[in-house]
Amino acid sequence: MLQRVFVFFAVIGVLIPALAGARTLDPLISVDWLEKHLGEDDLVVLDVRSDIDGSDREDFKSAHIPGAVYSNYTTAGWRETRGGVPGKLPPEEDLAELIGGLGIGNDTDVVIVPAGVGSTDFGSAARVYWTFKILGHDQVSILNGGHQAWVDAGHPVASGWNEPEPTDFEPDFRPDLLADADDVSAAANAGYQLVDNRPGVQFRGGEKHPASRSPGTIPGSLNLEEQKLTDDGTAFFVDEETLQALMQESGVDGERSTITFCNTGHWAAMGWFALSEIAGQEDVALYDGSMVDWTQEDNRPLKVH
Repeated sequence: MLQRVFVFFAVIGVLIPALAGARTLDPLISVDWLEKHLGEDDLVVLDVRSDIDGSDREDFKSAHIPGAVYSNYTTAGWRETRGGVPGKLPPEEDLAELIGGLGIGNDTDVVIVPAGVGSTDFGSAARVYWTFKILGHDQVSILNGGHQAWVDAGHPVASGWNEPEPTDFEPDFRPDLLADADDVSAAANAGYQLVDNRPGVQFRGGEKHPASRSPGTIPGSLNLEEQKLTDDGTAFFVDEETLQALMQESGVDGERSTITFCNTGHWAAMGWFALSEIAGQEDVALYDGSMVDWTQEDNRPLKVH
């Protein structure tokens, strides 16, 4: 009996320090949090800078968060062109190979780092974040403010290249996070609200994406502009109070099932992140083909405001 009690307390003595040191990853983490945890086991800092923010591999090699690995958002394989529509989600086996090649396994905590220069740049991180989520990987976060916030806070940067050690990543696909044109067509009857995350001028039909065949938006959709979701000129996401005010202003119901869209599923990732991860809304999907896909067929309705 005494031996069993001793073993029990010995196990507890091992578990308590381990639990005390366990990391909690919120959807957004601060540069101070990252500075505190940088270099810990099973934590990968993933830098996704690309031509969207005017960066590339050479910029990463010049200066990056120490220990970070690099994966160019626009060229590494996070999105693909399929059926003439850019920005589509690649097959899960291709994404699994990409992620495993970055040294990220199923037990790895991931912090995604955008450049930190604006809302569209934050969208790169949001789209990668959503990709991890749809593959069943919840241990993921975005560095609020991105690389620029790290530099502005006076934290050190490193130069050179960090070659990741490949590992296995097994996806557990979540189809409920992805919408297609059929889902969008059925949205009204299914009780879903459609949220267009493009700038107002595109929502109203004054401008369109070059690959879209026609201007306008999907009838019945609401406009929650991506550019309002970060503080001006930064990749700092708005706080929850500001987000709730923006949702109210746009008529977005935080209790309804939602599909977000834009032109190619980039800005829509910001809308998805805002509603699902910050507002805590349940049942939010992203239409990755968005307006470029929607306008491929002439019989799909459009509205110009």
